[in-house]
Amino acid sequence: MARSALTTTAAAFAATATLLLTACGGGGDDSSSDDIKGADKGANSSTPSASAASDVKRPDVSLPGDLELVFDFEEPSDADAAAALGDAANYIRALNHGITEQDPKDPAYRFYSAAGAARYAESQIEEYVDGGWTVTGKDRYYRAETSPVGDAKAPKTILVTFCEDQSKAYGKEVKTGKVSYTEESLASYQKFSILMASQQDSPVWRAQQITVEGKAEECRG
Repeated sequence: MARSALTTTAAAFAATATLLLTACGGGGDDSSSDDIKGADKGANSSTPSASAASDVKRPDVSLPGDLELVFDFEEPSDADAAAALGDAANYIRALNHGITEQDPKDPAYRFYSAAGAARYAESQIEEYVDGGWTVTGKDRYYRAETSPVGDAKAPKTILVTFCEDQSKAYGKEVKTGKVSYTEESLASYQKFSILMASQQDSPVWRAQQITVEGKAEECRG
């Protein structure tokens, strides 16, 4: 069972960024900004673990032994971009933690996201729970890019994009443990765009908005 795609326009991202600036008292100009939220390191991942950057108490995002998330990300040289990317990975890991825990209100994704990104995570987890499914196998994320949005100092906002290869990740029935194996196809590939925002007095970056493009031809191969 693959996660469903969610389409959001660039204008919606910009609107969210404007609201963030206004809420933080930075709305003195017309500049826009994007927010993104992250995830913890995965196997074979070069993405820095945001939890190592401070003593902030972060939620448990551990996963069952039969599910492996691989983040093939190169660490950005810019510290803010690296932190945003790291917590974007944490957001993805937290979403999967919620699926495997079968908890649409799981505190992990709620720690790493807000607004539309939190609603997306909750809806995805609910779909799995309602269908009696969890996930197993190997889920790979790669070709990450980061782009600052606007020139605001607080909150800082960065758009994080990356590809996902679900060809070796499968749905598993919770009650029976039966795995639904699927063949690799264009539907195995998705492209994520996550608007990450910095937090006042905290090193944590939180996902604010997310779009997921299904059947992403550019991510295949």
